[in-house]
Amino acid sequence: MHKTYIETISLIERLHRLALEVVKAELERSGVRDLNNVQALILFNLGDAELSVGELMQRGYYQGSNVSYNVRKLVENGYLAQRRCPHDRRSIFVRATDKGLEVSNRLSALFEQQAELLGRDSRAVDALENAKDGLFRLQRFWASDGTQGLMAVPKQQVFTAA
Repeated sequence: MHKTYIETISLIERLHRLALEVVKAELERSGVRDLNNVQALILFNLGDAELSVGELMQRGYYQGSNVSYNVRKLVENGYLAQRRCPHDRRSIFVRATDKGLEVSNRLSALFEQQAELLGRDSRAVDALENAKDGLFRLQRFWASDGTQGLMAVPKQQVFTAA
């Protein structure tokens, strides 16, 4: 089990980097030069919603100071609009501009195309479902700090999305 666990962690890391490369390649095909792949994924995950920067982090999209830096760059380059919360001036809400929605929609179309291609093979669909279930289970395990074991994670949460 130790070997499988270590291989899985390594695979997750490699897949994350590959996913970022796919996004980077799409940005290059589109001629977008003032945006990096992480910033593009922020736009994709935000979509047409308006969220606080804190909510971006709470939803697990991005961590810590990277969010602040990337949000600042997205605002500077016209991909995000921001506003301060009238009740708590420390809170900043962001939403995609038309320029940001264009990037979000382009990534959405790319991912839809990839899903369609994978969906043509029933074995790939089954494999993705099993992978998703296993990764959600691992996410819940790590969220429980990884020391309590899966017994500490309520069963209904082990196989459901966050």
